[in-house]
Amino acid sequence: MRRLALILSLATWMLAACAAPASVSPATDSGAAETGSKPAPPTSTPHPPRQVSQPVTVDYSCRSNNDCAVKDVGNCCGTMPACVNKDSPTDPQAVRAQCAASGQMGICGFQEISSCQCVSGRCESEQSGSTRPVQVN
Repeated sequence: MRRLALILSLATWMLAACAAPASVSPATDSGAAETGSKPAPPTSTPHPPRQVSQPVTVDYSCRSNNDCAVKDVGNCCGTMPACVNKDSPTDPQAVRAQCAASGQMGICGFQEISSCQCVSGRCESEQSGSTRPVQVN
């Protein structure tokens, strides 16, 4: 009999320990307002805003034909070869990311560039006459 009473006592105690604590409504919890306690912080933080790197400034300046080179400067469709200064930085991925972030689209396709020349201090392409469209699969 004592054993049964002990088992029932332990079972009751375990059920009470598993029960949820009594909730306190904000209207009846005047102690928190009086002590100036802050509300609990959120359990998770929101993601930081997506950082999109700014495209680099491409340098088209030249003094001679040897200063020019064909480089991929990028556009909203992808690859965009252009005649630029051979030492100019290019960042096609940043250009595409900027297009995506601003919701811009581009005209796909580009002219093949066989060589570049310096014309009035600016790198320009010598036209080969063919346009290569971008294929979309």
